Amino acid sequence: MKIVNWKDLNETERVEILSRPATSDNGTKAQIVADIIANIRQRGDEALLEYSKKFDHLENDQIKLTEKEIEEACARVSDDLKKALAESYSNIHKFHEAQIPAVISVETEKGVTCELHTHPIDSVGLYVPGGSAPLVSTVLMLAVPAQIAKCPKVILCSPPPVSDAIVYAAKLCGVTDIFTVGGAQAIAAMAYGTNTIPKVNKIFGPGNSFVTEAKKQVSSDFRGAAIDMPAGPSEVLVIADETANPAFAASDLLSQAEHGPDSQVVLLSTDPNYGTKVVKEVEKQVKELSRENIAEKALEKSIAIVCDSLEEACEISNIYAPEHLIVETKEPRSLLPYLRNAGSIFIGAYTPESVGDYASGTNHTLPTYGYAKTCSSLGLADYIRRYTVQEATKEGLLNLSFAVEQMADAEGLTAHKRAVTIRKEVLAKEA
Repeated sequence: MKIVNWKDLNETERVEILSRPATSDNGTKAQIVADIIANIRQRGDEALLEYSKKFDHLENDQIKLTEKEIEEACARVSDDLKKALAESYSNIHKFHEAQIPAVISVETEKGVTCELHTHPIDSVGLYVPGGSAPLVSTVLMLAVPAQIAKCPKVILCSPPPVSDAIVYAAKLCGVTDIFTVGGAQAIAAMAYGTNTIPKVNKIFGPGNSFVTEAKKQVSSDFRGAAIDMPAGPSEVLVIADETANPAFAASDLLSQAEHGPDSQVVLLSTDPNYGTKVVKEVEKQVKELSRENIAEKALEKSIAIVCDSLEEACEISNIYAPEHLIVETKEPRSLLPYLRNAGSIFIGAYTPESVGDYASGTNHTLPTYGYAKTCSSLGLADYIRRYTVQEATKEGLLNLSFAVEQMADAEGLTAHKRAVTIRKEVLAKEA
């Protein structure tokens, strides 16, 4: 882990030090994904099965779990894990249920009422990664808001063999259409539909670089599907002062480093010696991890920055715009007004990022790669759409008529003006 002093860097060096590791791709990945999407669209289930057997080693031609298979998978989940998932489900449900919007109705002018309504997205597809780390927590993060929003159709795709815990968590959230499909082929199937997998309007969930590329491509095609947010490798930034426990900070950095070799962790501290203490802790703790090799590769690209003040640390954090931001200072809440760009903020020594990943109630699906400057954490609003309603009485139309006619004239849109003028003439005859 590299340690630098912010004041010793020029502008170019500062930009460079906060740059994310570049993803190595000469364009072949985009072409591979484009070919997969085109093949799925043309050949449907036939192509889907070919890719599933090639990439995910699917052993048969069945890609949808039966009711019996779901029940059997749920029965194999331990009681302790079921209890943990129930607690997590409850907290996530409470937090997202509080986000249900109320109908807004405003009389903007006498006789003119404007309203804001919402309704759930008709169909959504949830992608849950499997592989070396089957993300059971992601099922809850994606499916609970869909359940609260009352989306009429919710399906889930995960690479085979689908973890029993993923199946149990899905059923806990009312999702029973579960497909044993992964990778870019799963995204293509959900975006365009096949005989087995229905087309959805929006796709949610993280994945590897091929999944990310597939989501990008289908979201740019009007025939495809919308997506939750742009995604990149996982990341965390920790702001610490001299009161912070180096062991805590090290564990927080490693909790993200173990996600993948392309993850990035950043430490900002006002104590010149703190970075060295944390590095020593990291070197000690990483040896105890089951994913030690992955974490060590991620740490090669990670940095510790010495700052002159906490205000400067906040400025650097805002520039970087981390997915996860952990504040371990004497008075962490006092920094909130200065922290703008972060997917999710964790305040205080006893709020590790892992509580948000699993059970605090907030959503762990967050913008990465600097997108936190413009994108928000996943929430109930992502599963619903807003629409407006307006109603004008006769009096209301007359009150608005001057503004509408004058502005229509200014834009040279005669029909717009006449839509009001004709009604005024009818009202004049009735008077």
